[in-house]
Amino acid sequence: MSQTNQTRVTEFILLGLSEDNQTELLLFVLVLGVYLVTVLGNLLLISLVLTDSSLHTPMYFFLCNLSTADLFFSTNIVPQALVHMLSKRKVISFIGCAAQLLLFLIFGCTQCALLAVMSYDRYLAICDPMHYSLIMTGRLCCLLALGCWTSGFLVSIVDTTFILHLPYQGDNKIAHFFCEAPAILAVSSGDTRSTQMAIFLMGVVILLAPVSLILVSYGSIIVTVIRMKTTSGRLKAFSTCGSHLLVVILFYGSGIMTYMTPKSSKEQGKLVSVFYAVVNPMLNPLIYSLRNKDVKKALGNVEMYFPS
Repeated sequence: MSQTNQTRVTEFILLGLSEDNQTELLLFVLVLGVYLVTVLGNLLLISLVLTDSSLHTPMYFFLCNLSTADLFFSTNIVPQALVHMLSKRKVISFIGCAAQLLLFLIFGCTQCALLAVMSYDRYLAICDPMHYSLIMTGRLCCLLALGCWTSGFLVSIVDTTFILHLPYQGDNKIAHFFCEAPAILAVSSGDTRSTQMAIFLMGVVILLAPVSLILVSYGSIIVTVIRMKTTSGRLKAFSTCGSHLLVVILFYGSGIMTYMTPKSSKEQGKLVSVFYAVVNPMLNPLIYSLRNKDVKKALGNVEMYFPS
């Protein structure tokens, strides 16, 4: 027992994205730029939704929650990754790694649920506009948002508990730039089959179930749009849903590739992780801002109050 206690891992070494110092320096500049745009973009979108009365609708309420989750999701990972890119020894304590894993799962799983709820909101707005305001009340919106955050917390607790329950002795080098579940499992000294099954089942709950709801919602939306008699009505409906659908494809595509498909190479896994952990949180506010007339109008109102 004493030998086991002595050899138990108390810290991990994150190998990062590259072993070459010049490549790491270049990545530092690129990732820092992406992170700054992520923070500014999401904070701007949150501020617009909170301050502009024209954006006080269910759609933008959920978008505000999504941007909040994006902001914390990225901040949980990127700042430490940036520090490690300039460090020779990329060390993170066992407790720090556990905390990063837990927060990563909370915010990531919450985004999954929020994107599904947003698709349901678009379904009601387009397929049942007469009853939309009666169904999507402020109380229901708050309950749905609370349900999204709660589901993210519960799923993350289950996954994190299974992962941390495994023994970690000897090997402490994680071939990744942050503490992600598949990378941590790779260095465990115990049998990971039950943990992998638990993660897969949680993936079905938080990834495949919301995707199914999104597919049903958008199937109904497409049928409704096709039946519209006017071209302007079709264009308005597609412009309303286009931004959300693009975000769904980017986020769920990378998430399913990581957690619901057979194991890929370590380099390919890291590349996918860079996309959804670093790049995707930056793209969301840009996509919604550039493709949405309401957000553009709100930005215009800001410019009127603060002329250059």
